[in-house]
Parts: sequence; C-alpha cells; structure tokens
Amino acid sequence: MDITIYHNPRCGTSRNTLALIRNTGVEPKVVDYLSAPPSKDALRKMIADAGLTVREAMRSKESVYGKLGLENPALDDDALLDAMVANPILMNRPFVVTPAGVRLCRPSELVLDILPLPQKGAFAKEDGEQVIDANGKRITGN
Repeated sequence: MDITIYHNPRCGTSRNTLALIRNTGVEPKVVDYLSAPPSKDALRKMIADAGLTVREAMRSKESVYGKLGLENPALDDDALLDAMVANPILMNRPFVVTPAGVRLCRPSELVLDILPLPQKGAFAKEDGEQVIDANGKRITGN
C-alpha cells in the first residue's frame, strides 16, 4: 500500500494522523518534512491535488511568516512556495498522499476519507477523543 505522510513528530495532529494510518495495518512512508521538505514542484502538486490554495497550505502562525512579510497579498504562489521550501516549518501538516487522494489532515480524521483500507479497531486521539469504535467504524459526530 503506497501511503506517504509528511509528518512533524512534535505535532499532535500529525501523530494522531499517523496512528490512524497505522490502525489500518499499513506502515506508511513517513517523511519528516522539516529535514526533508518536498521540492517546490512536488509541493505545488500536493497542494493542488488536495484542492487547496498555497496560502491555505501555509502555517501563518509561525513567527517566520511575519518576519518574511508573507501576509502581503501581492505575493504570488511562486514566492510563497519558495518561502515554504526554504522554511519548511511554514508547511501546514500533516499532508497525506494515498492512491485515493491527497489531504491536509487537519483535523486528523480527514485522513479517513482517503485511506483505502478500513480501520482494524478502536482509536482515540491523544486527547482521549474517541474517533473509531471497537468494530473499526468511525464514530459519528467526529
């Protein structure tokens, strides 16, 4: 099964998403994008395939965002992508790529929409929120 997660191990949402992937019995390719960011072209494609704009794929709360003046609406996608490649912390996470599609998995449950295999058992997020029941079914309301 070809699943890739662009992961930040310090991010709870990213850890929950990775755990949901593993709950299908699949071990994904885990890319620590902070040390191995995607190329500009790969990032552009991933963002487009997820149905997002480049701005939607950026972490505007990072201090480097303000320091670089990235809030300037005159900046085009190329300039924003260049900033993300040079400063991968600006890339929102986690992005997951599967044969069924690409998603920015915020919240982590969005990964369920593109996982080709079912969940194998119960799953709760790190904060205790139950997402998958004992039968591997998504709990409604999540």
